[in-house]
Amino acid sequence: MSDRLGIEHQTVLGLPPVEFVHLAADLDCRYIAIVLSTRPHNPHRYPEYSLLKDAALRRRMLSAMRERGVSVFLGEGFVVQPGIDVGQYQADLDVMAELQAAKVNLVSFDPDLGRTFDAFGRLAELAAARGMPSTVEFAPSLSVKNLQSALDAVRHVGRPDFGLLIDTMHLVRAGDSAADLAAVDPGLIRHVQLSDNTLRQRGAVYRDDTIDRSVPGEGELPLAEILASVRADVPVGLEVPMLSRAIAGEPTGDRARRCVLAARALLNQ
Repeated sequence: MSDRLGIEHQTVLGLPPVEFVHLAADLDCRYIAIVLSTRPHNPHRYPEYSLLKDAALRRRMLSAMRERGVSVFLGEGFVVQPGIDVGQYQADLDVMAELQAAKVNLVSFDPDLGRTFDAFGRLAELAAARGMPSTVEFAPSLSVKNLQSALDAVRHVGRPDFGLLIDTMHLVRAGDSAADLAAVDPGLIRHVQLSDNTLRQRGAVYRDDTIDRSVPGEGELPLAEILASVRADVPVGLEVPMLSRAIAGEPTGDRARRCVLAARALLNQ
């Protein structure tokens, strides 16, 4: 199995957790990134699930992971929003810890960066209490919009277990480059989400582009240069939702397989 390549939950668009584990193993990937419940984009109409509420499902998932040699390298779904106490995520963090997630990722839609950074610090503390480090993700559609703002968040939180998640599409769309990434302390970069797309946003709504990406190497992003700017031991997750292809009927396994093969070719460079 690949030592650093995994599959992110957005790539499989609603595939339930146990089936997700088996798909990753079948593609020789030993890592997955998860959310705790079905998200709105579910084009194949998979059965809805909740790892938060369904203890039996958690047990089946853990059993499948042990059987197939797959683990969770990233837990998602931790969103800072105005007026919401991040302490409400403690039960979610408990479940992520039960599922042995290696780390959790934080994002914000709160436009007040002071509140956002303080909330990141509180979430990082809650995650660390459960043995999990955390990362911050930036994107033009989020409150933390670019690499510099994410670095500001890391400095504000000031914890060695709080670092950067780099999404290749968001990095470029935010106006940052592989050279900017290479100038960052390499130890701060804890996770890369790999996908391809056009250099510029195609439509009026950023989210429409983010849910319909390209197989790595089939778009316009300088992926080889970005990957070369990151240490070789940083986990790489395939975050390649291809909603239009899914709606057209392309099976989840086929889409994921094409992405895995392309990503391995890039990493071998």
